[in-house]
Amino acid sequence: MSEISRDEVAHLAMLSRLALSEEELKLFAEQIDDIVDAVSAVQKVDTEGVEPMSHPHSISTAMRDDIVVPTLTAEQALDQAPAVEDGRFMVPQILGEE
Repeated sequence: MSEISRDEVAHLAMLSRLALSEEELKLFAEQIDDIVDAVSAVQKVDTEGVEPMSHPHSISTAMRDDIVVPTLTAEQALDQAPAVEDGRFMVPQILGEE
């Protein structure tokens, strides 16, 4: 048992700028303690010879070759724009800035 204390939870809450009631501090201390115990139990499992995986099933993903292809020039990208200024798209003002 890891014994996460109420004071440790209060310290973490203060660092996170969370206002927790006394009941919440006690509840979270118990819950964090349970989580730490569960992780500790998993860490005790013998994994000798087990290959690390990102998915429980062996899957292969089809990846395309990373090939550089031609893209639009700035003029081509802007030629259908409703409004252009200084080589950039013009959009309506939304923040009240000038």
